[in-house]
Amino acid sequence: MIIKYPNWYDHFQYLGFDLEKEPQLFDKIYTGTETRDPGGNQHLQQYHGYSIVRYFENIKPGWNAGGWVDQGGMNLPHRLDEQLWLTLFAKAPEITIFNIGAIYSPSHNADGTVVPDSHAAQVAGRVFTQVDTLLSKLGKPIGVKTYKPFQSSGEDHLPSYLGMIGIPMDIVPEFPFDAQTVLLTRQAAFDHGIVGKIRKQLVDGKSVVITSGLLQALQGKGIEDIVELEYTGQTVAAREFAVGFGGRGPRLDNAILLPKIRYATNDAWELVSAFTSLNRASGTPVLLSAKYSKGMLYLLTVPPGEGDLYYYPRSVLNPIRAVVAHDMPVRLDAPGMVSLFVYDNGKFLVESFQDTPVDARVITDSRVTRLHDVVTGEELTGRPEVPRGRPGQPPIGTAFDLHLTPGTYRVLSED
Repeated sequence: MIIKYPNWYDHFQYLGFDLEKEPQLFDKIYTGTETRDPGGNQHLQQYHGYSIVRYFENIKPGWNAGGWVDQGGMNLPHRLDEQLWLTLFAKAPEITIFNIGAIYSPSHNADGTVVPDSHAAQVAGRVFTQVDTLLSKLGKPIGVKTYKPFQSSGEDHLPSYLGMIGIPMDIVPEFPFDAQTVLLTRQAAFDHGIVGKIRKQLVDGKSVVITSGLLQALQGKGIEDIVELEYTGQTVAAREFAVGFGGRGPRLDNAILLPKIRYATNDAWELVSAFTSLNRASGTPVLLSAKYSKGMLYLLTVPPGEGDLYYYPRSVLNPIRAVVAHDMPVRLDAPGMVSLFVYDNGKFLVESFQDTPVDARVITDSRVTRLHDVVTGEELTGRPEVPRGRPGQPPIGTAFDLHLTPGTYRVLSED
């Protein structure tokens, strides 16, 4: 008996689905990976079609029989293609395209004449032909562990937004004590023992990244014993940022709203700041660090409009990636709406969801000096990546330049 789950997993508990008990009731599931128009009334980001497959696989390995894609969003360039290949990049065993009637619907030329062929079938055939040549070369998908207790909600679908700014995500239903870095959103507050688990990770010398939403949920519940932070409930506007000591990012044309965070100076320290006044005389943290025992706690401030993450300058996105994706073997340097998919065998993908061409970089371990494009066969030569503003320092990795056009991806290998 196979059950097909919809794509809105964060809201299952409100509508009769139980991901904790149903693995024992059904032999297999099918995963709804349709994301259609990200600007539609579900607000599902493209990366969601990948992350939901990985989440269900982590609930019960081998339980997921495939991905379910419909033809919503076909009026948008590349949308059907993306839904299909993201489902496959997540290692769904097979795909069902809904529905067969639409598959057999004829196409129309610009002059209105009927073409006895299906546009959807043409798109799917093209995608499957290319992906079939490379899918077996990709290992197991890996990403930053983020803990979602069963029946939890809050900061809904935030991992998909973070995936869209180049942080590979891996949603898990049990606390990942083995992870060196774990990301915790507001949903982690549904685990009443979460503060103790945070403390254990830090005492063990590991890193924990909490979001501003989780900070709000844990106030008065023990988080203040770890770090002096306060979610004030105030919202401030920012359009200019600072990284490190005095480094400033580009000024945005429009302001981004952020929750205002209060902290005790020197108990915690801003790694990325947002200026909240025109004269730069006041600010609030975008990314903040606080040492506890042998570990490090980080706070990531999330805009109330999660899509505003995409407007952060690269100089802001890069330190966020460096902290959250610290343990990944490769890191992205790109604008928002460019994603990174990493596998455990030295392979990774970079995909752009931008509407215009974009230049990006990937940064690997210093030992990697060349990359191989699995699709085209092209060899890429890297250059040493040195710390910004610190010439003469040893390289911290190898940087490779990429140019991506809309609706494209690159599949790269270290060997």
